[in-house]
Amino acid sequence: MTFFEPQDLSRGHARDINSKKPVPATTAPYAGATRNSGNRIETIQSYNGRVKSTIYVVEDDPDISRLVRHHLEGAGFNVRLYSTGNMVLADAERQRPSLFVLDIMVPGKDGLELCRQIRQSAPLASVPVIFLTAKSGEADRVMGLELGADDYIPKPFSPRELVARVKAVMRRFERPLPFVPTKIDEVHIDPGAMTLTVRGKNVPTTATEFRLLDHFMRHAGRVFTRDQLLDSVWRDTSYVTPRSVDVYVRRIREKIEPDPVNPRYLKTVRGAGYRFEVAR
Repeated sequence: MTFFEPQDLSRGHARDINSKKPVPATTAPYAGATRNSGNRIETIQSYNGRVKSTIYVVEDDPDISRLVRHHLEGAGFNVRLYSTGNMVLADAERQRPSLFVLDIMVPGKDGLELCRQIRQSAPLASVPVIFLTAKSGEADRVMGLELGADDYIPKPFSPRELVARVKAVMRRFERPLPFVPTKIDEVHIDPGAMTLTVRGKNVPTTATEFRLLDHFMRHAGRVFTRDQLLDSVWRDTSYVTPRSVDVYVRRIREKIEPDPVNPRYLKTVRGAGYRFEVAR
């Protein structure tokens, strides 16, 4: 297999970093092909004709990118590898991926800026994002979630855990919602169209934000603890902490509240949890 990594993008040079390491026997061998495309290594779909979900992986370490690709392809995904963040958005807008896996510290656009731009792009705003990074502090994790990431995996990591968490995030996004729209005052949510309208304007959301808000609005007036929300919205709670709920509630408030600091709809119930309040 051949991998290419940009050495000097300003001059268009690339460095061949072929690996002679054996393929681990515990996973299925790679059955596709690759081609070099600038600063991207693109996986070509195999000839069996089966449509697979495509994951964009942004990682500048060739050994890690090789490991990630091997295990994700072994789990049945198509993978596109990027060693810099420069071409990711343009490619994603031409061919929308099912999920992004982003390292934070990469050349060009770093992972945080990429995530920010993904969430600001109407065609890509709902695509799930997972950070895979050496920045493992709680402040880094919170920052990633606040930018709209759906999971945050610190390095060093287990490849099997990575695959499990990718599948968990994608199951969360594939689970159908009730198609009945809900309107409370100036907030209108339509699960069938996956749209949120606030004060007459369409507001982009991530799928996790949408599911959480949909759950609150369909059970308006009821108080939910963080653990109840994790069970109802995330389902796969092995890798999610109650702190994540707080981050998503803050992000939803920024999108629906006239004054997020003094929320009108999404209220904190001290010592209990959160409640979506209906104006009386």
